[in-house]
Amino acid sequence: EVQLQASGGGLVQAGGSLRLSCTASGFTFDDYTMGWFRQAPGKGREGVACIRNRDDHTDYADSVKGRFTISSDHAKNTVHLDMNSLKPDDSAVYYCAAGCYSDYGKIRTYGNVNIWGKGTQVTVPA
Repeated sequence: EVQLQASGGGLVQAGGSLRLSCTASGFTFDDYTMGWFRQAPGKGREGVACIRNRDDHTDYADSVKGRFTISSDHAKNTVHLDMNSLKPDDSAVYYCAAGCYSDYGKIRTYGNVNIWGKGTQVTVPA
């Protein structure tokens, strides 16, 4: 069964840090790009970061550059998102997904890949 299991969300004060993790199963992890997306209440889904597992090339949304880091643990089929200097605007449900790419600075998913994890809530109070 193809599955992405995300974890690590929570409540953190502004300026704090969190690490999100997403473990993949049921497909060949290193054959895919892996990404993180987020959706805040009343807003559309935003691509945050994407990593190409064959060479660990990374892309980020402008809103998180310099603060967030995406990385892969190939031995554990797990992708991490380290989030630092968190802001209230970072509050959202975060989702991991397979099959992402950067499209002129926007992180998107390929239409023919539909592998998503359940979301994990990140809350940064104002």
